[in-house]
Amino acid sequence: MKITLSKCVFIILLIHASHICAVYEETVVCTNKKSPCFLNRISCPKQCPTRKPKDPKAKACFINCESPICKAECRHRKPSCNGVGAACYDPRFIGADGSVFYFHGKSSEHFTLVSDTNLQINARFIGHRPAGRSRDFTWIQSLGILFGSHSLTVEATKAEKWDSSIDHLKFMYNGDEVTLPQGFLSSWKSEGGEVTLERVASANSVIISIPGIVEIGVNAVPITRKDDRIHNYQIPADDCFAHLEVQFRFMDLSGEVEGVLGRTYRPDYESHARLGIAMPVVGGEDKYRTTSLLAPDCKKCVFSSVNNGGEEPVRASINYGNGRMDCSDRFSAGNGIACKK
Repeated sequence: MKITLSKCVFIILLIHASHICAVYEETVVCTNKKSPCFLNRISCPKQCPTRKPKDPKAKACFINCESPICKAECRHRKPSCNGVGAACYDPRFIGADGSVFYFHGKSSEHFTLVSDTNLQINARFIGHRPAGRSRDFTWIQSLGILFGSHSLTVEATKAEKWDSSIDHLKFMYNGDEVTLPQGFLSSWKSEGGEVTLERVASANSVIISIPGIVEIGVNAVPITRKDDRIHNYQIPADDCFAHLEVQFRFMDLSGEVEGVLGRTYRPDYESHARLGIAMPVVGGEDKYRTTSLLAPDCKKCVFSSVNNGGEEPVRASINYGNGRMDCSDRFSAGNGIACKK
């Protein structure tokens, strides 16, 4: 077989190009001494070889160092409203055990979602009450996060009309506004490295990372005309009720953790939601109401901003909600999982 010089050059170029384009799987060593995966070396699968893909539509590699499973998995980086640790819609929660429940709260009031010895997460609710209804429709408008002596807030800013190209997220760290430039993978880190913010879309979708404590996926979204029509919210024309969809991934909760969502991570948790109904609702407004977005003063709150020198709290030996659920055929649903209405 005769091979011309041009064909030889073409073959060499193909081999060289394939070598350049090869993507090597990332490998991570788990360094959390409290984790059952401590010092385990975990590699990303070929289907999602990197934790931060350049394509916003591509799945990323998630290294799970907090679960006894100790493995990597492929997931989209935006928060999933059908995943464990989610708080979305009006608002619907998915607890650590996969159970789905609603907590209505009250408009313009604040409630504790998570309260632990080293972490406090409150939420401010906004709402709307059409004529003839006995209670508000409510959504999570902002989060207030306390850890150590630090505070972080994130809110969905009010908008009359929704424009997805405009960012509707506002951040404050230790009382100062944070400037996070728009653009996919744009990021900001606090001076001491305690907090990192990273965009996973050009606007309105961010991951908040507090190393060793919590990772929070946040979307800012509106009430759409379709939502309004389906649920009969009767949203006024001058406010699209921009709110947050969030999903939490906790790294170091104790067995004392409290809160609307936090209590589901306790080893002794038993769901009080009524089974067999389409929208199981749990109460606790009086137990979890706080006086402000950054106040850890609910009746059940256990957060302390300082180490009192006492014994280390017993950490909960459970899977801290790193999984993802979906009601479609693409993912299998476990026991106790219910899908959105």
